[in-house]
Amino acid sequence: MRKLIWITVLCTLMSSGQVLADTKSNTNTTSECFEGLSRAIFSFNQGLDKVAFKPIAKVYRILPNPIRQGTGNVVSNLSHVMTIPNNILQGDFKAAGVTTARFIINTTVGIFGIFDPASAMGLNYEKEDYGQTLATWGVPSGCYFVMPIIGPTTVRDAVGFAATTIGGDPWYNVTTGNDTKHFKDSDYYYTIGAKGIDFRAKNIESFDNLEKNSMDLYASLKSLYLQNRKNQINNSKTITETQDDSDWDDIDNQ
Repeated sequence: MRKLIWITVLCTLMSSGQVLADTKSNTNTTSECFEGLSRAIFSFNQGLDKVAFKPIAKVYRILPNPIRQGTGNVVSNLSHVMTIPNNILQGDFKAAGVTTARFIINTTVGIFGIFDPASAMGLNYEKEDYGQTLATWGVPSGCYFVMPIIGPTTVRDAVGFAATTIGGDPWYNVTTGNDTKHFKDSDYYYTIGAKGIDFRAKNIESFDNLEKNSMDLYASLKSLYLQNRKNQINNSKTITETQDDSDWDDIDNQ
């Protein structure tokens, strides 16, 4: 039933607009659909952030660095299982090999990803997802809109997200997608929650500054989201404001 709902929603979005107007190199001109609804959902998300996500992120922020660092490393390590198939789909087999080696080393020597010996060995990688893969295949972004809790997205990224939830994420498959003896559904949701809180805690000041200085916060976040996605697709090293997912040691030393 959930798969059917996703397919129906995505087909509706695809047919709602001759909105597939921009290309990979012109992401910031992305059209917008359902702006009134998106602004309403954005306001809901902002309210939820103020009463839940931000307070939790502030508590998380005061935890000792080793706990924050270990948590960030674990969720980053799990992102490898999403990156590897996307490296392959993008035809970047060298990156797939590096990412696989990172995952094996950090899961074993790094004790389930708590530590990151692979980076010390010079094995670096860029996170990839199905939205980025679709972009490398030349699929236009489609229109921009906002989803409850998930936040900003485009039709292309929503399709990529759907691919993740209906079988494209190996971690989802071994925890929630199938009955396994070693993992529970909650293991998946714990890691997703930890990833969200870790990211939110890293961007507390940047979000506060943006909210304070923006005449239209909705428009500002839209611009930053599209800019960040363009950077990710092009594997740019540029860090977009409110999108910093750096190492905790780097953030603490700023």
